Amino acid sequence: MSGLLALLDDVASIAKVAASSVDDVIGQAAKAGSKAAGAVIDDAAVSPKYVQGFSAERELPIIWRITKGSLKNKLVFLLPIGLLLTNFAPWLITPLLMLGGAYLCFEGAEKVQHALFPHNPAQVFKEDLPGDPAHLEEEKAQGAIKTDFILSAEIMTIALAAIPESNFWFEAATLAVVAIMITVVVYGAVALIVKADDVGLHLASEGYFGATRAFGRGIVKAMPGLMKGLTIIGTAAMLWVGGNIVIHGLDVVGWSWLYDRIHDIAVALAHQVPTRIEAATEWAATAAMDGVLGLALGLVLIPVATRVLVPIWGKLSGGKTA
Repeated sequence: MSGLLALLDDVASIAKVAASSVDDVIGQAAKAGSKAAGAVIDDAAVSPKYVQGFSAERELPIIWRITKGSLKNKLVFLLPIGLLLTNFAPWLITPLLMLGGAYLCFEGAEKVQHALFPHNPAQVFKEDLPGDPAHLEEEKAQGAIKTDFILSAEIMTIALAAIPESNFWFEAATLAVVAIMITVVVYGAVALIVKADDVGLHLASEGYFGATRAFGRGIVKAMPGLMKGLTIIGTAAMLWVGGNIVIHGLDVVGWSWLYDRIHDIAVALAHQVPTRIEAATEWAATAAMDGVLGLALGLVLIPVATRVLVPIWGKLSGGKTA
């Protein structure tokens, strides 16, 4: 009997340790995830544009497909890559992030160019071409997953840097929790945004009270403007995050002049405003300069990508270039 009691006591002790470890993982995941809040907001702003133009019944399936792709990005690719690089080749992280940042700048600049010159015959954009809806859905989903990969890399890197030095398995478990938590938050928010018009339409037609119906009509009227605003925010986010990654990367590898100038200008501007908004002013000035430089880099990369890299890739892969 005493042996059984001792065994139960050992089991209880192990359970307490396990529970404590789970609490530690969740706690560190929450802290690490909060550090990546900026990139998370960017991800949520970028994603809704990928389901615009599809029928209402296809919106949630597309979002679910992108959600699965995002989880695969984070858990299957980025988590093990991040842990391996951190432990065996940390010097590679910054250059790889800078490549991802340059891609975001390119994609954001392409959207700006398309908005400013929608009928420019020198540049053909895939989304302008008519085609099979299933093929278009496939292209949009793949495009969203590619963009998510870059933003997810930024999120996972920030989260990994925020985790205190620990053992390999603790870091892996914490990153996995961060990946799942952030993906659920981002694409849950995206689903709510893209289905809000359907909810509004239902309230407008089926609401019991007049105020409910009026609220539904208000949602329906507001959604086109909201979606347009999110498209603008999403494009700006690509440029801001992409520019920030590249500029910060240059600072990390020893080319600090640009990073220092942006910091000095932002601080100088912040000193011109009341103390209570100094921090917000410095952040906004830094983000604006990062975005402008990201746009400049992206515009430079457009001809490089479309006239050099895409044709080369087409020849290597045996596929067609757009």
